[in-house]
Amino acid sequence: MKRSPALIKLSALALACALPFAASAADGISYNHVQGSYVYTNTNSGNADGWGLDGSVAVHPNVHLFGNYSNQKIKGTSVDFDQWRAGVGYNRAISPKADFVANVAYDKFNAGAGAKLNGYSVEGGVRAALIPKLEGYAMLGYEDGRHYSGDVYGRLGGLVKFNPSWGVAADVKIANGGDTQWTVGPRLTW
Repeated sequence: MKRSPALIKLSALALACALPFAASAADGISYNHVQGSYVYTNTNSGNADGWGLDGSVAVHPNVHLFGNYSNQKIKGTSVDFDQWRAGVGYNRAISPKADFVANVAYDKFNAGAGAKLNGYSVEGGVRAALIPKLEGYAMLGYEDGRHYSGDVYGRLGGLVKFNPSWGVAADVKIANGGDTQWTVGPRLTW
C-alpha cells in the first residue's frame, strides 16, 4: 500500500499532539472515562437510591473536565430528585504512581415542586495506582450554595481493573452533617 506524504505528515502531527496526554498523569492513572452507577444516599431525613452517569476527559496534560448526573427516588415516597455536577480538575504527578488532584465544580440539585439548589464545590486530595489492577483516591472537599450553608465532606474511592479498558469503580462521600452517598458501577477507561 502506497502512503501519501500528506497522510504521513498528518499522522505524525496527530501523534505529536497526543504525546503530552499520554504522559499527563502518574503511571496507571487515566483521566478519560465514562461510568454508569447504582447510587444510594442515606440522610437524616430519609434514604434514596437510583442510577447515575459519570465521565471525565483530559484536555491538557494537567487538566481534565468532568461531570456527573444522578436520579434517585426517596424510599417510601413518590418523590425523586436529580443531581448534576460539572467542573474542571487539575492533576499533577507527585510520585511515579500518585497524583495530587484539585477539582472545582458547579453543583445543582432539583427535587421538583420548586426545590432547586445551586452551588459549588472544591476538593483536593491524592489519587494513586496502588497495584497494577487497583487504583484508589482520598479527597477532602467543601460545598456551598446560595440556598444552603457550607459543608465539609470527605470522599474515598477505588477502581478494580479487569483490563486496561474495563473495571468496576466505587465511591463513598461522607458529609459533615452525617449524609452519606455511595456509588458503584462499571467504568470504561481509554
